[in-house]
Parts: sequence; C-alpha cells; structure tokens
Amino acid sequence: MPLIKVLVVDDEKNIREVLETELSTYGFATAAAATGPEALRRLEQEEFDVVLLDLNMPGMSGIEVLKQIHSGDIPVEVVVLTADAAIPSAVDAVKQGAYDYLVKPVDLEHLSNVIGMAREKKLLRNENLLLKMTMKREEDREQLVAESGPMRALFEIIRKVAQTDFSVLVTGESGTGKEIAARTIHRLSPRSAGPFIALNCGAIPENMVESELFGYEKGAFTGAHARKPGLLELAASGTLFLDEIGDMPLALQVKLLRVIETGAFYRLGGTRELKVGLRIISATNKDLAGAIEKGSFRSDLFYRIAGFTVAIPPLRERKEDLPAFIQLVQARNPAFKHKHFSREALLLLANYGWPGNVRELQNVIQRVLLLSPGSEILPGDLPSDLSNGMKPPEPGLLTDVERKHILKTLHSAGHQLEKAAEILGIHPKTLRRKLSEYGVEP
Repeated sequence: MPLIKVLVVDDEKNIREVLETELSTYGFATAAAATGPEALRRLEQEEFDVVLLDLNMPGMSGIEVLKQIHSGDIPVEVVVLTADAAIPSAVDAVKQGAYDYLVKPVDLEHLSNVIGMAREKKLLRNENLLLKMTMKREEDREQLVAESGPMRALFEIIRKVAQTDFSVLVTGESGTGKEIAARTIHRLSPRSAGPFIALNCGAIPENMVESELFGYEKGAFTGAHARKPGLLELAASGTLFLDEIGDMPLALQVKLLRVIETGAFYRLGGTRELKVGLRIISATNKDLAGAIEKGSFRSDLFYRIAGFTVAIPPLRERKEDLPAFIQLVQARNPAFKHKHFSREALLLLANYGWPGNVRELQNVIQRVLLLSPGSEILPGDLPSDLSNGMKPPEPGLLTDVERKHILKTLHSAGHQLEKAAEILGIHPKTLRRKLSEYGVEP
C-alpha cells in the first residue's frame, strides 16, 4: 500500500520540523507549510491523505483554511492541532469538517493512530463513491453463459487473457454480451479486488465524455462548482471498461492514447499531473479497421487497445446456449420457476435469427414468463415476429437443445427424477423415456 501522505501546517518552525521528523519514523510521507495560503497552494499542487492543521496561526486562521479545504472539495482529511483546549474551538472545527481535534503537546503514538484512522475514512469515502456508481449498473451484473462449443472455447481464451495485464478489445454485434465478457475478465484477473468502472462512449454527449473520463477541477467550466475525480482515477488498481470506443471523438482519442502510453493525465482545468495504474478493456460493435481507413479512428490507439482481441459470437451461432439462458432468466425470477417451454416453443426459439442477440432473447423470455397464462409456454405465447424471423430448421438442432435443457434441469434437481419432471412440467415416465433415448441413467 502507498505511504500515507501527511501535510503539517503550523506557523512555529520547531513544531513543523519535529512533527515532520517524528512522523517520518512512523512510516508517513510528510511535507510542511508555514501559513494557510501556503498550505492551500500545496493541496492544489499535490494530493495528500491527511492535513495536521494548527488553529491559531497569524493571518489566515486554521478555521478559515479548514473552510476553504471543504468548500473547494479537496479530497483530504483534516486533524486539528492547537494549544487551546477550549471546547467552542473544538466544536467549531468539527462542524467545519475536521476529522478530529487534538491538544498540544500531542502523544506521537496516539497521533499516528489518528492519522491512520483519518486515512481509512478517506479511502472509505472513495469506496462509497465507487459503490454508488456500481449500484447504478447493478442490472448489468450477469454471468457469462458458455454451454455451446464456441462459448466454451471463448471462455478458455478469456480465462487465459485474464491472468495477463494486456489491454483487451472485445468485439461483437450489439447485444452479444461484450460487457459481461469484460466483467468476467476482470473477475478472473489479479485486479479483481480493485474496481470495475464502465463508460459507454456512445451513450453520453460528446462534450461530457472527456469530463467523465478525466474529471475536472473547480471552475474548469461553467457548472464545475467543485472538484470531481474522473473515471480514470476511480478505476485505479482495477479495470476501466470503455464500451463503444468506436464512438469516441478523435480529439479525445489522442488524450486516451497518452494515458495508455504514460500512465499519466490532467484533470480538466488542472495543472497537476496524476499517475494511475489500471487495465483498460474496450469494446465495439463497429469495424474499427474500416473506421481507421475513413479517418474516424486512430490506428495508433487501435494497436494500443487491441493488445488482445476477444470476439463474441452472435446468438445465432450458439443456439446450444438457449436452454441455459432460459434457466438463467428463470433463476432471477423464482416466481416463474414452475413454467416450462413446450417442444414447439423451443423449436420456434431455436430457429429464430435473434438479430438483437442475447439482449433480445432475455427480453422475450421475461415477457413470455410474465404474460403466458399456463405453466407450459406454447408457440402462441411467443411474440408474433419470432415466426417472421425464422430460419430453416437445422437438422438435429431442436433435439440437441431439448436434450441439453432436460439434462441441465436434471442436474439442477440433484438427479431426482420426480423433482426434475415437475420443473419440466412433464410426467416422470416421459422424462424416464427421454433419458433412455439419450442413454442416461437417472
């Protein structure tokens, strides 16, 4: 873990020097300022974890410095030090946002513990900010379904590349599950304990992408009333996922390229260079090679983000995954666990082209589970446009889909024949006959 950075602010030189020297022996990285204005300048130029602030200084008082730190939204915890033990001063300092209030002379062991706890509060505040962002995307937290041959092979590739720190480009049609693949890479990687931060470059206005990515300082533009960390900062030690990177403006591509090459960037309106260590995973449903030829995407950026490419196959090429997707949706909606798809309904699902891929399939299944009147879902319960998008039946496809569905249900039922038959909505004798045809003993 990086050293805790402490800024000592006191007008008395001997106190500054003693605290700097002694705190260094406790393993802190220390710096000092003799006045309030000097302290504020240091905080603008460099990021600290904790400020030790003397209240009684000539010129700008400690309380005034504390007010400016919090009005400027400077991400630092403040521990107030003073020779005055008066209660009103302590109450005022705490009201202004001080983490704690200590009276001089301070016990260094106790001060060290307070600094450590103040730093923990700062980290917790950052984690809370990440949690709020993650909760907004909670609905996207899904698992990668890999029952079919193409997806099992893909999962092996994902498992291997996850162990590296390569930049990864995930390609595939809209709705195939590119973000799920990116989350899986992060989850299986050494960075899994760090945050996974996602930005859809095509879902927010062009003029806002840069501020979301890099963050900004107070006053950087109209409406920037306080400093805001960007996604690059929030993803530090973790993974930044840039969805639809083909929609990123050219001007921003240049800045992203610099971040990848140097690991450094500036907030909008900032003068202090920030260092960040993270992994970047990008995704697109566009032909980036064609975009490079047209001049809308930089070739140098492409080679940086495509250290390794993962191509997600469309659903029409992985029909064996259909039963697993059905069970996944039902598992998320326990109220519908008694429902099952008839052979004819499965045939309709298996022969449909699924232009919207997995996203379209999930929407259809959710709608059908909700609106179908009986426990068995029939072709008439499915949307009418499914029959319009049907392809000619593939030999053996339905039998294979049905077989996988039955065997997966039997496994989830703990190989209890009666329970599996109940879930499938068929008689145990029918299930026994099916298993016999498959050469499987219940």
